[in-house]
Amino acid sequence: MAKETTATGSDTAQPQYKVDYREIQAFGTLKHLPISLEDNARAQSVAILNQVLADTMTLRDLYKKHHWQMSGATFYQLHLLLDKHYEEQAELVDLIAERIMALGGISIAMAPDVAEMTTIPRPPKGREDVPTQLARLLEAHEIILRQAHEGASAADDAGDDGTNDMLVSNIIRTNEPQVWFIAEHLAETSLVRSDR
Repeated sequence: MAKETTATGSDTAQPQYKVDYREIQAFGTLKHLPISLEDNARAQSVAILNQVLADTMTLRDLYKKHHWQMSGATFYQLHLLLDKHYEEQAELVDLIAERIMALGGISIAMAPDVAEMTTIPRPPKGREDVPTQLARLLEAHEIILRQAHEGASAADDAGDDGTNDMLVSNIIRTNEPQVWFIAEHLAETSLVRSDR
């Protein structure tokens, strides 16, 4: 059986992987979509959501860092809890990015862009003690929750019900219980009770 060839004689099954790279939508621009929202409302929501996205990606990665570097008497419980929270934050990352795209915007995606945009303080590369790790997580949650509350209010004022709902129903309602679970680990209780 003869191979199928193009007019130039090359195999058609050969992947054409050498292409000229081209951008089809610049970051910071909006694609028109018939979703019944004004451009200024969509642009405002995209900007808010990209900031929440950058910080959520940072929090997600902070959870994984502390999951790997956990130590101490509660290692096993915290190791599992931090990984569970990591998975929940990873789901939020996808949800936020897809909302940005549904608004006609472009979501940030790459680590250097996240590092430029995040407002969460960068931890050291080394391992920190458990209270420091948990306090860092709580600080990051507070930053995101503040953004989510402010963003939900702005989206509501602009008539962007979808963004408002996502910020309240997903971002706030995921982050608040995570804060509770993490904060309770910082309560001053002894591991052993002595009745002497």
